[in-house]
Amino acid sequence: MQIITLPASYYRQFDADYTRDIPGEGYGGWQKQRIEISREHTGVVVMHAWDVGTLEEYPGWYRAVEYIPRSYEICRSVLPPLLSAVRASGLKLFHVVGGGDYYEGYAGYRRAVELAGPEPESGFPQAESDPALQNLYRLKAECSFPGKHNQPDISWGAPGVVFPLEARPEGEEGIAENGQQLFALCRETGINHLIYAGFAINWCLLLSPGGMADMQKRGVMCSAFRQAVTAVENRETARRELCKELGLWRVALAFGFVFDVDDFIGAISS
Repeated sequence: MQIITLPASYYRQFDADYTRDIPGEGYGGWQKQRIEISREHTGVVVMHAWDVGTLEEYPGWYRAVEYIPRSYEICRSVLPPLLSAVRASGLKLFHVVGGGDYYEGYAGYRRAVELAGPEPESGFPQAESDPALQNLYRLKAECSFPGKHNQPDISWGAPGVVFPLEARPEGEEGIAENGQQLFALCRETGINHLIYAGFAINWCLLLSPGGMADMQKRGVMCSAFRQAVTAVENRETARRELCKELGLWRVALAFGFVFDVDDFIGAISS
């Protein structure tokens, strides 16, 4: 087995100090040390990298999803050197998709579908709806997210979602739209550790099909690249991107490790 040695960040969630006013302030916090990962069994995954058009085309989408410009900047400045290094190194590169059919013509998607086989029927019975529940969902959509006046732009723009040029799959790189397909790609190639880039670290990357919760259930360790993700922020957190920090903390505590892109590029290129 070929080993790659590189720095990785983790979070020391101990020891609470009960001599302090706030015992949690005794935790060790972010730590960094060199770890070993397997070249053969580690893969990189880019999840929900989308080109959703411009502010001028779909202003309502941008008003509701303020991280879109940050995701575009990451696609322009972070993903090209990262993906280039991954491809040159021979590490496996996967793409997790959703929100349309823009990926169905790619060979890597057709391979994932074939490997995964038929999708199992949903194992969850559904609660019976009623007018009161429907009104609650409508109220949330109109008053919480995305806002009644923004819904038309999102509906008009969604069919036009495509891969951004910088994150477009190449060759037969595996493309999955759910955990079953991504696990089939991992199993085919012997991958047991996935490092995620994409959008957003506290939302889709955690809970959407093919995200970390989905893959952890299947025994796959899930880590993330600090500079290759952003988060869904709110009014109180947007200036300092605190939701991104909390998302990375959650990954480091509950899933895997957090890697700096430059450290990773240097390690896999040596």
